Amino acid sequence: MPLALYALTAGAFGIGVTEFVIMGLLMQVSGDLGVSISAAGLLITGYALGVFAGAPLLTIATRRLPQKTTLVSLMVIFTLGNLACALAPTYETLMIARIVTALAHGTFFGVGSVVAAGLVPPERRASAIALMFTGLTAATLVGVPFGAWLGEAFGWRSTFWAVTGIGVFAALVLIAFVPRAKQAPDVGPLSEELAVLKRPQVLLGLLMTVLGFGGVFAVFTYIQPILTQITGFPLAAVSPILLVFGGGLVAGNFLGGKFADRALTPALFGTLAVLTIVMVAMTFFLENKIAAVIFTGLLGAAAFATVAPLQLRVMEAAGGAGQTLASSLNIAAFNLGNALGAWLGGTVIDHGPGLHAVTWIGAFMPAAAIAAALYSQRLATRPALAC
Repeated sequence: MPLALYALTAGAFGIGVTEFVIMGLLMQVSGDLGVSISAAGLLITGYALGVFAGAPLLTIATRRLPQKTTLVSLMVIFTLGNLACALAPTYETLMIARIVTALAHGTFFGVGSVVAAGLVPPERRASAIALMFTGLTAATLVGVPFGAWLGEAFGWRSTFWAVTGIGVFAALVLIAFVPRAKQAPDVGPLSEELAVLKRPQVLLGLLMTVLGFGGVFAVFTYIQPILTQITGFPLAAVSPILLVFGGGLVAGNFLGGKFADRALTPALFGTLAVLTIVMVAMTFFLENKIAAVIFTGLLGAAAFATVAPLQLRVMEAAGGAGQTLASSLNIAAFNLGNALGAWLGGTVIDHGPGLHAVTWIGAFMPAAAIAAALYSQRLATRPALAC
């Protein structure tokens, strides 16, 4: 694989640490800033909504810039946002800083996916995208557990100082290895790009992404209280268990890319089905410590096995001039799902059956994504509506 792909992976790693590390810090942030755990969980929702808003806006705003310039500029925004998180004196300012940081996320992955796919032959596009997203899996495998440990040992602010340093490093790597385009980007009228939003298959692909990852985050957002309050692990055990989750992400991301390169549609259905089954089964084993650790790893594998199929599905449905915008919108859809899942999980905890029920609501959402995929397939047999 080209070195530029690994530079994109480094950028993805930095962004991934910021997105996910807060899940290992919910109790520390809650106690220090004097808010409830569910309110601290809204920091995840706020970040996800920032990605949802920033992805289309910044993609459109940067459409005439060289892709390398766009990627480096977004990493600078990301770094400054994390610096603001480290310095935030209140819950409200921390929320604002998280949202500012999130603005760069969607466009970085959207543009990065297009760049990654363009660096390799067509038959390896899904694997190239999966390699870039390996930065997210590495962030969860290494960065999040280390960030959780750092926050427990030295306070949650130290974690954001560390992530700020990662952002500086990632920006330098992008500058060094991502090739500069030999000519200005060939950009057509904005109306041609926006026309992608009228395509039913693109909209259905975005819906599948929202539902699939909504289920993941309904559970993963509250993995710390699940493991401590239901399974009975001490707080210090959460960081090592997150390593298991991260290992699952790495395996699932790799397998999802390979399967999608071979046969995209079966990979899409299969990964969503496995994700649903894992969360249903997980419900019955949360009080067993060994089984809970195993299912935490399986959840990570099932979750990220869906990423490459979902991303490539939307990019192929868009095609042509709308591909970059559709790619960014799908990253926004991942994060809208994150926000929806975190909110639903918090609602179940505060006003519904409670913490024990979050895996049920989690399983329902990818099952709904399968229904959307089935409808998409039905439309594909009717050429007038398929595009």
